[in-house]
Amino acid sequence: MKKKFVLFLVVIILLNTYSYAAGDELDLSGEGAILIDFNSGAILYEKNIHQKLYPASTTKILTAILAIEYGMMDDIVTVDSEVISLTKGSHIALDYDEQMSFEDLINALMIASANDAALALAKHVAGSMEGFINMMNEKAKELGAFNTNFVNPNGLHDDNHYTTAYDLSLIAKYAMSNETFREFSSKSSYTIEPTNKKDEPRYLYSTNEFFYGNNKINLNGQSIPIAYDGVICGKTGYTGNAGNCLVTLAEKNGQHLLSVVLKSNGKEVYADTHKLLNYGFNNFDNVIMGHANEFIDNIEVENGTLPYASIVIDKDVRYILKTNSLDAIERKINFNEEIKAPLSKGDSVGTVEYYLNDTLIGTGDLISTIDVSEVPPVKFYQRILDKWYLIVFVGLIVLRFVYLFNKSKRRRRRRSSRIYGY
Repeated sequence: MKKKFVLFLVVIILLNTYSYAAGDELDLSGEGAILIDFNSGAILYEKNIHQKLYPASTTKILTAILAIEYGMMDDIVTVDSEVISLTKGSHIALDYDEQMSFEDLINALMIASANDAALALAKHVAGSMEGFINMMNEKAKELGAFNTNFVNPNGLHDDNHYTTAYDLSLIAKYAMSNETFREFSSKSSYTIEPTNKKDEPRYLYSTNEFFYGNNKINLNGQSIPIAYDGVICGKTGYTGNAGNCLVTLAEKNGQHLLSVVLKSNGKEVYADTHKLLNYGFNNFDNVIMGHANEFIDNIEVENGTLPYASIVIDKDVRYILKTNSLDAIERKINFNEEIKAPLSKGDSVGTVEYYLNDTLIGTGDLISTIDVSEVPPVKFYQRILDKWYLIVFVGLIVLRFVYLFNKSKRRRRRRSSRIYGY
């Protein structure tokens, strides 16, 4: 239940991220494309991001993360006849009753994009193909990919197997936040040692040309190498119906960008990705809007031994912004209604919010920089001593009353003695 609640919060955050509604035309070959800031989820560029398209082998991003989350790397998977019969397209020639480690199969899935490895992993994790496909669609919905439907774990064409650039970015962002997934999806090669059915090792080489080679692409009229400096990981995909698809995570100067391109043409999928990443890295900055320990105000502390406490921001509040657009950010300070002692250093007393065009893009906690103790309660005798002037006043009144009473009594006594002749 806790896990689903966390996922729900992730979806809410993703669905409320800021979009820059790309006004710049990048002349992309792909029919659907999106560029997001990996950390904040802000959409930096979009093209038909909600159009339903076929994902091909980028499907394996979800297959891999589910396998990582629910499987064990040292498991031994036995290949059955169903896996063999359903295998089409790219494969590593798994054989009947062949036994292979779970880890080897994930490497085959992500490096060689092996369809038979996807089927073997799916059946091992869920017990059946149908069970794993249900897991895939349930996870997609949890992540906010509401325009997505999967009918197999490998991405082979089916009219009912589709996603969108936006949905796939949500799935990829989730998967690529996992360190183990990033490791598997960043390799250029791998060797599977001999098994009970194969006497020779299998040598795997990545289908992703960002990781190797000197092949060239045409980028804005110039011939350049496909390889892109800063690529961390990614996944390719291709079928005749889906065209060329590519999901890529890249980093430069601490800034992480995630791009998705669907239904591009041949090597143009790499040119599309170059254009998207270049656009992001050249036009946006990862800006600190609020600095850790930045002074905000001195606030009054009720019933404190000190009258005020200095308040600062607890951490750096960052967001990716178009270059030189920091002046467009609006800041809102929210203090708690009651701030009472005792107050400890680091206690939150409110929040700071940052808005871009009325969209909330960042928050931080406002914290105290000092300890403020509560004024101790006054004891009864101290209260009496503190009111000494009242005691003296009351005492004087009592003495005056006694004096007047005694004086009156003596006067009556003298009057009585005159009357009765005492």
